[in-house]
Amino acid sequence: MSSLWIWQQPNWPSFTWSEAVIATRLRDVRLKSGVLIGKATVNQPQDAQQALDTLLQNIVASSAIENETLNVQSVRSSLARRLKVTEENPYPVSERSEGLAAMMVDAIQDHQQPLTLERLLQWHVWLFPDEAGILSSHSLRVGQLRGDEPMQVVSGRLDKPKVHFEAPPRDKLAAELEQFIDWFNHSRNEQTLDPILRAALCHLWFVTLHPFEDGNGRITRALTDMALAQADNQSIRLYAMSVAILERRNDYYRILEQTQRGNLDVTAWVAWFLDTFDQTLDQAMAAIDGTLQKTRFWREHQDAGLSPEQIKVLNRLLDGGERGFKEGISASQYQKVAKVSKATATRHLADLLQKGCIEKLPGGGRSTRYQIRQ
Repeated sequence: MSSLWIWQQPNWPSFTWSEAVIATRLRDVRLKSGVLIGKATVNQPQDAQQALDTLLQNIVASSAIENETLNVQSVRSSLARRLKVTEENPYPVSERSEGLAAMMVDAIQDHQQPLTLERLLQWHVWLFPDEAGILSSHSLRVGQLRGDEPMQVVSGRLDKPKVHFEAPPRDKLAAELEQFIDWFNHSRNEQTLDPILRAALCHLWFVTLHPFEDGNGRITRALTDMALAQADNQSIRLYAMSVAILERRNDYYRILEQTQRGNLDVTAWVAWFLDTFDQTLDQAMAAIDGTLQKTRFWREHQDAGLSPEQIKVLNRLLDGGERGFKEGISASQYQKVAKVSKATATRHLADLLQKGCIEKLPGGGRSTRYQIRQ
């Protein structure tokens, strides 16, 4: 491994990579992205509600990567207002939720607009609205580039810190950013650069510059979303890459540190990025398949005369996920979810069995569990 940071390499930022390693990955994600768009277009036309859910997932996950917990309802309401989605019970918004929604919508909805330094600084203001205009010795420079002190990512004891990364010095930052912004704007039209590969390079390059005192990771991921939106106007509304990055957070930091301590061959980073993007597309297709299953189910059983409690439980089973009872639902669980008596739960389950809505899983007695009939 090189003793220099990647930005100290003589030919920085002339990245190189192994075509043999990434060619198959690029082909696979491009094919899968096309399949995803096809499924969504044919079976489930995109709408504003779907875009809202995807962008919300991205915002929440990107903040969670930095160990920040958001008020999800507030962010949803802020996004809904910008996407013109009507909410039955809108939640009170805050400057924080409004700023996060503004940054994400600007990156995705206005992805065709050129990237400028002023735009990046505005994103930073939106990211930290509570600290904008506050002047103190400890206040964050909001809407400004970082100061003259070295920008390092460290861990460990104060008297024995471990430096994971050091960014380019402040006196070089303006020129470095200008070069990045120029590349970002002109590389969109570069026929020899795959758009998804471009997003991977964008992510690595910008997070390495680390231009702000705080918020660099979140702005980097918003920029990556913008690059992916430019790569394909449609599919970005169908997936949330930050969700997959969050699931692989330790690997994310490890591969970034490894790459930033290396030479200009960024093959390992690009391969990791493409593998994570592939996982993102798989998650999106699973979600679409689940929605299709739910639509088919209710089309078949719309005249079954089910009670509100039965419909509630069936929707939980159809939604899957952590709250969807992957191993099926028991009579006692039905009783808790539907908030009915034990006798009513037993009667409801028997009725759902008779109507062909559910089926028994192997086992019997008190351990009997039920799942949606396939």
